Amino acid sequence: MSRHAVVIALPHEEMVPVSTELRQAGFEVLGVSTADELESILSTRRNIALAILDGEVDFDRSLEFYALLHDNGRSIPALMVVSPRAMDRLTANVTKTSINDEYFTRPYSAESIRWRVEAMCIRSQTVDDGSGAILQSAGIELGDWSRRATVVAVFSPKGGVGKTTIATNLAATLQLRKNQRVLLIDGDTVTGHVTTSLGLEQVRTMADAWQDEAEGGEPATMLDVATAHPSGIRVVDLTDDPLHMADLDPERVTQAINLSRRAFDYIVIDLHPSYGPLNQAIFLEADQILVPVTPDVPALRAALQMRDVATEMGVVERVKMVVNRANSGVSVTDMERTVGMPALAQIRSGGLLFVRAANEGRTVIERFPKDKITEDFETLADNVMGPHAVPSVAPAPVRGLFGRVKEPIRV
Repeated sequence: MSRHAVVIALPHEEMVPVSTELRQAGFEVLGVSTADELESILSTRRNIALAILDGEVDFDRSLEFYALLHDNGRSIPALMVVSPRAMDRLTANVTKTSINDEYFTRPYSAESIRWRVEAMCIRSQTVDDGSGAILQSAGIELGDWSRRATVVAVFSPKGGVGKTTIATNLAATLQLRKNQRVLLIDGDTVTGHVTTSLGLEQVRTMADAWQDEAEGGEPATMLDVATAHPSGIRVVDLTDDPLHMADLDPERVTQAINLSRRAFDYIVIDLHPSYGPLNQAIFLEADQILVPVTPDVPALRAALQMRDVATEMGVVERVKMVVNRANSGVSVTDMERTVGMPALAQIRSGGLLFVRAANEGRTVIERFPKDKITEDFETLADNVMGPHAVPSVAPAPVRGLFGRVKEPIRV
């Protein structure tokens, strides 16, 4: 599906980087500087998704632009860019607004405003009935906009089988060895320690972001909240406090994951060992569910239980076993026969390698790139990607929301 057009009326120093970012994302960019130019565009074009307006530098002109967006039966959303101190003035003068209008505060990066545009477009769908440009709320498949990232859930109902180790090192392998864009989500809302093992302290969580939004703050996507790890992985923690579970509505979490699919090639989710509503919702969204199994009876029983649950949920074809500590003398063939699912890969015992890497806030992929265990993870990544995987393009450095520095991400 072709991208829609975005009208931009910003100061020149902001217009150039924002226009460049949106064009790279596939949008058609239409810059305007006068009301006549905007009126001409609106009278001839039916694919205007939204307009980005300055709500501060040339305030009166922006009010005139805003009126045109809602004149003659139009209802084109506006993304008003302001400073926090100008917000009161803007809201006092724009007395009638659309539910689809949004505000965006300075300072900002071109990348962050691009993702706000993406989110606004996803919430609305352009409808061309021949009468002009109108946007109305509608469901829309994210895959209509571009490719969808592959979501890989790492889960076992038994703790201690290496779930987090496999999730973090698989993510690092995909990022570093396979040149993929990776978002790693700590979905273990009770005992998760992805961020800790990666040396990321005092990160903002999705629960924090949604609490801020409930108190009147800016909405935030997972990309806004994600913390950059030196490996290039983006890392999101759903919550660092089990008492915030009430903020993690399963539908909202899966919507946030789906919104992130456009920004990444792979989304790896480390899940808590339970069959609660949140995990069930993620099972239904995941493209692959990896079940780490160690060669012992409790782990085998847990994997067998997972197979039965997945069968009942209708997702059993997505479930694959990953044999962890595979060099323990137990036949993988016997394990496959017992559990009733194929082994996607085998990860040998890492001994102290994982401990040493975690103590440095790194993965074994970074710390021990030539070790045999890194080769095991590369095999796992190859099998996750499948035979028809296409490498991504090299990333460019960007800045995040409100100027926060982020590591490179490919767009």
